[in-house]
Amino acid sequence: MNILYISISGNTRSFVTRMHALSEQKHAENTDFPIIQSKEIHDNSLEAAMTEPFFAIVPTYLEGGNGVDNGDQEILTETLREYIAFENNANYCLGVIGSGNKNFGHQYCLTAKQYSEQFDVPLLADFELRGNNSEIETIYEQLVAEWKKAQ
Repeated sequence: MNILYISISGNTRSFVTRMHALSEQKHAENTDFPIIQSKEIHDNSLEAAMTEPFFAIVPTYLEGGNGVDNGDQEILTETLREYIAFENNANYCLGVIGSGNKNFGHQYCLTAKQYSEQFDVPLLADFELRGNNSEIETIYEQLVAEWKKAQ
Protein backbone atom coordinates (compact mmCIF):
# COMPACT_ATOMS: atom_id res chain seq x y z
CA MET A 1 0.00 0.00 0.00
CA ASN A 2 1.66 3.19 -1.21
CA ILE A 3 1.65 6.61 0.39
CA LEU A 4 3.08 9.83 -1.00
CA TYR A 5 3.51 12.63 1.49
CA ILE A 6 5.28 15.88 2.20
CA SER A 7 6.45 16.96 5.64
CA ILE A 8 7.67 20.46 6.42
CA SER A 9 7.82 20.48 10.23
CA GLY A 10 8.18 16.70 10.68
CA ASN A 11 4.60 16.15 11.90
CA THR A 12 3.42 14.33 8.78
CA ARG A 13 6.65 12.28 8.65
CA SER A 14 6.07 11.24 12.28
CA PHE A 15 2.50 10.22 11.49
CA VAL A 16 3.54 8.16 8.45
CA THR A 17 6.44 6.55 10.33
CA ARG A 18 4.15 5.47 13.17
CA MET A 19 1.49 4.25 10.74
CA HIS A 20 4.18 2.23 8.93
CA ALA A 21 5.15 0.59 12.23
CA LEU A 22 1.48 -0.23 12.87
CA SER A 23 1.18 -1.73 9.38
CA GLU A 24 4.17 -4.00 10.04
CA GLN A 25 2.67 -5.11 13.36
CA LYS A 26 -0.75 -5.81 11.80
CA HIS A 27 0.86 -7.65 8.86
CA ALA A 28 2.85 -9.85 11.27
CA GLU A 29 -0.43 -10.79 12.97
CA ASN A 30 -2.40 -11.23 9.74
CA THR A 31 -0.89 -11.11 6.25
CA ASP A 32 -4.17 -9.69 4.88
CA PHE A 33 -3.02 -6.34 6.26
CA PRO A 34 -0.65 -4.61 3.82
CA ILE A 35 2.60 -2.99 4.84
CA ILE A 36 2.83 0.69 4.00
CA GLN A 37 5.41 1.75 1.46
CA SER A 38 5.90 5.49 1.69
CA LYS A 39 7.71 8.12 -0.32
CA GLU A 40 8.40 11.57 1.05
CA ILE A 41 8.27 14.19 -1.69
CA HIS A 42 10.86 16.98 -1.39
CA ASP A 43 11.50 20.11 -3.41
CA ASN A 44 14.28 18.21 -5.18
CA SER A 45 12.17 15.09 -5.86
CA LEU A 46 12.13 14.15 -9.48
CA GLU A 47 8.63 13.77 -10.82
CA ALA A 48 8.03 10.18 -11.80
CA ALA A 49 5.11 8.37 -13.37
CA MET A 50 3.19 6.28 -10.84
CA THR A 51 2.22 2.76 -11.86
CA GLU A 52 0.36 1.65 -8.72
CA PRO A 53 -2.44 3.10 -6.59
CA PHE A 54 -1.43 5.44 -3.76
CA PHE A 55 -2.78 7.72 -1.06
CA ALA A 56 -1.52 11.26 -0.50
CA ILE A 57 -1.00 12.85 2.90
CA VAL A 58 -0.58 16.60 2.93
CA PRO A 59 -0.23 19.18 5.73
CA THR A 60 -1.70 22.67 5.41
CA TYR A 61 0.51 25.72 5.02
CA LEU A 62 -1.33 28.72 3.64
CA GLU A 63 -0.60 32.34 2.83
CA GLY A 64 -2.22 34.23 5.78
CA GLY A 65 -5.87 35.26 5.90
CA ASN A 66 -8.89 33.28 6.96
CA GLY A 67 -9.13 30.58 4.30
CA VAL A 68 -12.57 31.75 3.16
CA ASP A 69 -12.21 34.97 1.19
CA ASN A 70 -8.43 35.28 1.47
CA GLY A 71 -5.51 33.21 2.73
CA ASP A 72 -6.30 30.06 0.82
CA GLN A 73 -3.12 29.98 -1.27
CA GLU A 74 -1.01 26.86 -0.64
CA ILE A 75 2.62 27.47 0.24
CA LEU A 76 5.52 25.07 0.91
CA THR A 77 3.66 21.92 -0.17
CA GLU A 78 3.22 22.62 -3.90
CA THR A 79 5.81 19.98 -4.76
CA LEU A 80 3.42 17.19 -3.79
CA ARG A 81 0.62 18.78 -5.85
CA GLU A 82 2.94 18.95 -8.86
CA TYR A 83 3.99 15.31 -8.33
CA ILE A 84 0.38 14.13 -8.30
CA ALA A 85 -0.45 16.30 -11.34
CA PHE A 86 2.50 14.85 -13.31
CA GLU A 87 1.42 12.80 -16.33
CA ASN A 88 -1.33 10.35 -15.20
CA ASN A 89 -0.37 10.15 -11.53
CA ALA A 90 -3.69 11.58 -10.35
CA ASN A 91 -5.45 8.59 -11.91
CA TYR A 92 -3.69 6.34 -9.38
CA CYS A 93 -4.57 8.47 -6.35
CA LEU A 94 -7.17 6.70 -4.19
CA GLY A 95 -7.68 9.60 -1.80
CA VAL A 96 -6.18 12.32 0.33
CA ILE A 97 -5.54 12.59 4.07
CA GLY A 98 -5.04 16.05 5.50
CA SER A 99 -3.25 17.35 8.54
CA GLY A 100 -3.32 20.73 10.14
CA ASN A 101 -3.87 22.74 13.27
CA LYS A 102 -7.47 23.15 14.44
CA ASN A 103 -6.56 26.57 15.87
CA PHE A 104 -6.70 27.86 12.28
CA GLY A 105 -10.45 27.27 11.95
CA HIS A 106 -11.60 27.06 8.33
CA GLN A 107 -7.99 26.68 7.17
CA TYR A 108 -7.74 23.34 9.01
CA CYS A 109 -6.81 20.76 6.33
CA LEU A 110 -7.75 23.22 3.57
CA THR A 111 -4.87 22.04 1.37
CA ALA A 112 -6.16 18.44 1.47
CA LYS A 113 -9.66 19.71 0.60
CA GLN A 114 -8.19 21.56 -2.38
CA TYR A 115 -6.30 18.42 -3.52
CA SER A 116 -9.50 16.39 -3.20
CA GLU A 117 -11.35 18.84 -5.42
CA GLN A 118 -8.55 19.33 -7.97
CA PHE A 119 -7.83 15.63 -8.45
CA ASP A 120 -11.44 14.47 -7.96
CA VAL A 121 -10.55 12.03 -5.19
CA PRO A 122 -12.12 11.64 -1.76
CA LEU A 123 -10.84 13.40 1.33
CA LEU A 124 -10.62 10.24 3.41
CA ALA A 125 -9.50 11.52 6.78
CA ASP A 126 -7.73 14.21 8.72
CA PHE A 127 -5.59 14.48 11.81
CA GLU A 128 -4.22 17.31 13.88
CA LEU A 129 -0.48 17.98 13.99
CA ARG A 130 1.23 14.57 14.55
CA GLY A 131 -1.96 12.66 15.16
CA ASN A 132 -2.56 10.31 18.07
CA ASN A 133 -2.44 6.51 18.23
CA SER A 134 -6.20 6.19 17.83
CA GLU A 135 -6.17 8.34 14.68
CA ILE A 136 -3.26 6.35 13.27
CA GLU A 137 -5.10 3.06 13.75
CA THR A 138 -8.41 4.39 12.43
CA ILE A 139 -6.84 5.98 9.36
CA TYR A 140 -4.71 2.91 8.63
CA GLU A 141 -7.79 0.67 8.73
CA GLN A 142 -9.67 3.10 6.49
CA LEU A 143 -6.81 3.11 3.97
CA VAL A 144 -6.71 -0.69 3.99
CA ALA A 145 -10.45 -0.81 3.22
CA GLU A 146 -10.06 1.69 0.35
CA TRP A 147 -7.00 -0.12 -0.97
CA LYS A 148 -8.79 -3.49 -0.96
CA LYS A 149 -11.76 -1.98 -2.83
CA ALA A 150 -9.36 -0.75 -5.51
CA GLN A 151 -7.75 -4.20 -5.98
